[in-house]
This record gives sequence, structure tokens and C-alpha cells, in this order.
Amino acid sequence: MKIVDLSKTIAYNKQDPWFMRIKIRHKPHRKSKGLIRFFIGLPAKLFPRGFEGWADDKILGMGVHAATHIDAPWHYSPTVDGKPAKTIDEIPLEWCYGDGVVINMTHKADFEEITLADIQADIARTGVEIKPGTIVLIHTGRDQYIGTKDYPMRGTGMSAEATHWLIDQGVKVMGIDQWGFDLPLKYMAENAKKLGKNDYFWQAHLVGQQKEYCHMEQLVNLGALPPSGFKVSVFPLKIKGASAAPARVVAIFE
Repeated sequence: MKIVDLSKTIAYNKQDPWFMRIKIRHKPHRKSKGLIRFFIGLPAKLFPRGFEGWADDKILGMGVHAATHIDAPWHYSPTVDGKPAKTIDEIPLEWCYGDGVVINMTHKADFEEITLADIQADIARTGVEIKPGTIVLIHTGRDQYIGTKDYPMRGTGMSAEATHWLIDQGVKVMGIDQWGFDLPLKYMAENAKKLGKNDYFWQAHLVGQQKEYCHMEQLVNLGALPPSGFKVSVFPLKIKGASAAPARVVAIFE
């Protein structure tokens, strides 16, 4: 068995936007000695030989969308087709494991959306099969900007039409290796104002108002995968009522 990690390392990066910076406080082994002696009540003379105490760590101020994560339908809208949207702890686990396919969109320029024709052309080129339960990974190559100020500002993005079509094939989970699933946020806002369109901003996300699906953001290493022939595991943390959760996303080759 071979496993390819498709997840970012959770770490502090000062280049991240302020709203997605992750702070981690590491506590070395020696810091726990006082806890063991005075709170648990074990005298130091009874510490096992060679025991240095235990290490511990705390993640501070980490948003559920800050690292590699999967968005729940609740993130996009409180309802899907008039029914209550699922939060991350309500997502069926069956959605989170299945055959994977990679759609290569590395040729798409920054700020150029991914169309249905783009998706179908790559499927015709590779011959991959998309069936109910397939997990679709959109390879843009923008994970190369992780750790830089450019990361949230650059990228292509899924169109509403392409997202609708994948869901109509039975896809419940899809994902992308850039900061967001849509075009970059600031670009979308500026272009919506320029075009005077009220159906432009967050168009792929808002497909979730009509059709139930989840997508992953901030994947990595999609370039290491073939178009098909592997499984994807994307089990999220079970956070009560949350709009998303970090996940250790991996591709598994039997």
C-alpha cells in the first residue's frame, strides 16, 4: 500500500492573512513535572527512571477553514433546496471515502474560471470515470504559493456550471489545491462591482443553496497523483455544529 499526503502541515505562518493565522503553543516535557507532582500527587522520587514528563501542545485561534479542510453544506447556506443544511458533524462518513479522480486544470490562468467545457475536455483526454461517490480533485498547481502572501490572492476557480455538473454525476465531495474553491475573493468582489452582476460572487459555493455537496480547499500534492486508480480518505474532525473541519486528506494506492 502507498499513501500520498494531500494535506498542508498545520503551522504558524506570518505571511497568512490575519484571519487564518494559526498559533501553536508547544509545552516541553519538563513543563508537566509540576502538574504531575502537585495536581496528580505523584512525588518526584516515584517518577519512573528516565521519565522526563510528557510533552503537550495547544492550538490557539485556529479557524476551521485555516488549514486543509472540508466545508459542510452549512458553510454555503443555512438551507439546501429549502431543507436544513448539514453541519460538519452531520456529514455521512460514506461521502468521505471513495474512488478518486484528478482533473488537471494547471493550464488555467489566474482569475480565469474553470468551465464545464474545461472539465469535460480533461475527462475526455484521460478517460477517467466519474460515478456516484467519486471524490473529484481539481489540480491547479497553486499549492506552490503556500506560505506566501500571494496564496489567497492567486488562482483560478470553479464555475457554478461545472460544480452543478459534477454534483449531477453523483459527486458528493470535491476539492481543489488552492486557497479557495471559487476565484480569489478580492477579485470576485471587484469584478462583481465592475460587471454589476449579483450572481457572480461565490458562485461555486452558492451551488450549495440548491444541491447538497461538500468541497475541500487547500489541498497539496495533487501533481503526484495519476488521473485515477486510487482511493481518497477525507474524514473531518467531528466538531458539533461547525461549518467545516480540518481533515488529513490522503490518497491510498492498494
